[in-house]
Amino acid sequence: MKITGVRTQLYEYEFTRLLGDANSPTGRRKACDLAIMLDTDEGLTGVSIGTPGARPHVHALSELLLGKDPRGVRGLWKRMVDKVFKGGNEGAANDAIGVLDVALWDLKAKGNNEPLWKTLGASTRHVNIYASGIETPLDDTELRSFYEGMAQQGVSAGKLKVGLDRDSDLRRIGIMHDALAKSGKKPSLMIDANEYWSTKQAVRHIRHFEEHFDLAWVEEPVRRWDYRGLRAVGQNVRAAIATGENLNDVGNFMSLVDNQAVDIVQIGCGTSGITGAMQVANLAYAFELPVAMMNCPGNFMGHLAACLPNHLMLEYVGADHEAAFEFDNKIESGWLVLGDLPGLGIVFDDEKLSELAVERPSPGAGPSPFGRRRGAGLYEVGPDEPAELSSE
Repeated sequence: MKITGVRTQLYEYEFTRLLGDANSPTGRRKACDLAIMLDTDEGLTGVSIGTPGARPHVHALSELLLGKDPRGVRGLWKRMVDKVFKGGNEGAANDAIGVLDVALWDLKAKGNNEPLWKTLGASTRHVNIYASGIETPLDDTELRSFYEGMAQQGVSAGKLKVGLDRDSDLRRIGIMHDALAKSGKKPSLMIDANEYWSTKQAVRHIRHFEEHFDLAWVEEPVRRWDYRGLRAVGQNVRAAIATGENLNDVGNFMSLVDNQAVDIVQIGCGTSGITGAMQVANLAYAFELPVAMMNCPGNFMGHLAACLPNHLMLEYVGADHEAAFEFDNKIESGWLVLGDLPGLGIVFDDEKLSELAVERPSPGAGPSPFGRRRGAGLYEVGPDEPAELSSE
């Protein structure tokens, strides 16, 4: 089997609810994704979903793959990483490597005529999950409805966005707790500050929350790479420290692990694809650290999660990222259950993809549309201050 070319298409759609965090509290409903189709001479096509900014890099890096056997995934991943050596495996180049790597793994499993979780060596199709509303823009009623809906499906763990207002955050943690308790299980509670606090702010706020609730972990309480700040927070609160969602490859994690600044290592398709995420998971395993898989359209990273011996939980958002394709997994009794379709289990609907196709993303269709909010990590910013000020 030989790779013959790559096709890409931008497509734009709407979530079923507003998504936002402390940096974009007004939220967004529009999203723009990049569909990637890696074709072969045997009629099989590997698919993946990426970010719009990766598109030119996808086409440039795909030149390295032409004529190659897609089943040699790790070697092809290394060729791409070596190609960007001088500028580094960063930003849009990393996104492109990641999505091409996912498409290669999809092809490898399709060549085996089996789901990717089997190709990767998993012995189970069940993946533990937690509910993640990305719900800062939602009011209390909408917040309760989301987590109660997840509890009805047996999910008892949830993660709440925090950072803008401590009193409001505390009330909303309580709403999430009570909603998840309707699952009939003891709720597991996490919070995510999206790098919004300084070290001292983080310790002060988390300690206040811990007077009322037992928190399983605190995600990105300070900057993602700040091993001194993350370690200091971890030494002064009871909750575990989770980080890694926005780091690119295994090298970015070394200082965090070496300095005992992370308790739960977060990985995803942005961690240089499936191949890169496996490397980080192996590093974590060597230090007896669990990993938690981040969300992605169609939950396709669940295939990797299923085969990792140190996987804890996968983030499940459930906001309809899947507007242009069908996917072969579902929730049963609080678990993500992977299906039997070959590869990722993702099948693009050509008609829908054509209907949603765009030439470029419209304003506000990207993640965190206002960037990092002004004042984050410096001073307390009121929840009513316009988010647009962060872009000045």
